[in-house]
Amino acid sequence: QVQLIESGGGSVQAGGSLRLSCAASGRTFRNYAMGWFRQAPGKERQFVAAISWNGITIYYTDSVKGRFTISRDNAKNTVYLQMNSLQPEDTAVYYCAARYGPPEVLVILYDNWGQGTQVTVSS
Repeated sequence: QVQLIESGGGSVQAGGSLRLSCAASGRTFRNYAMGWFRQAPGKERQFVAAISWNGITIYYTDSVKGRFTISRDNAKNTVYLQMNSLQPEDTAVYYCAARYGPPEVLVILYDNWGQGTQVTVSS
């Protein structure tokens, strides 16, 4: 098990940037693949990005490719999501998730979740 705490959310105008951070507890952080998901009001939680334990394998959903960058620092037990060129449709609660094994895009395959951080993009 790993505990996750997200930070860095906020309100920005379209075209702006935010960097989300997810701090993990536990010394086994480096064994976990990490993912970012988001959930807009009235919608299901959806995949945004995922990264393997060593940072070599990375996945993005199509709508954020070229705008978002996921990264991790295993020495700091932290995963990041740099979000550039934000659009109103990016507005959602963003969740950090961890799973033991390779990165995946399905919500159901992650069993450790943070509490979420709100991102609001105004036009």
